[in-house]
Amino acid sequence: MILQDLTTILTRDLEKLYKEIDAFTAEANIWRTSGNITNSAGNLCLHLCGNLNTYIGAKLGKSGYVRDRPAEFSSKDVPKVELLKQVELTREIVAQTLQQLQTADLEKDYPEQVLGKPMTTGFFLVHLTAHLSYHLGQINYLRRVLK
Repeated sequence: MILQDLTTILTRDLEKLYKEIDAFTAEANIWRTSGNITNSAGNLCLHLCGNLNTYIGAKLGKSGYVRDRPAEFSSKDVPKVELLKQVELTREIVAQTLQQLQTADLEKDYPEQVLGKPMTTGFFLVHLTAHLSYHLGQINYLRRVLK
């Protein structure tokens, strides 16, 4: 049950990420920040795609994805259409990978100590879900404040 719930939430929120990026009417605003906010919606989008492609796609699904984390935060002016394509591809790989897992896999140790200590795959998937939600809220805020 929890595996299906995580899959539903992650794919739902990736669809929301797609809609948030698509809702920027001025494409330049995707790369702007406001006040003390240091990461643009575009950089947060790249970061979320890199994060999920790494920790779900590559580590759990053996997709072969190779992350360039510094580029997630340094890239600028990636066209909106490219961001949207990355979000869609990320949603597909997340869904495909999670569909391959069994409920028993959630109790196994995650294959890497990402947070500095051993954790179950289930715990880390919950963490990744919360991480996506956190940054999705930041992107929503930036989109509205930069209108």
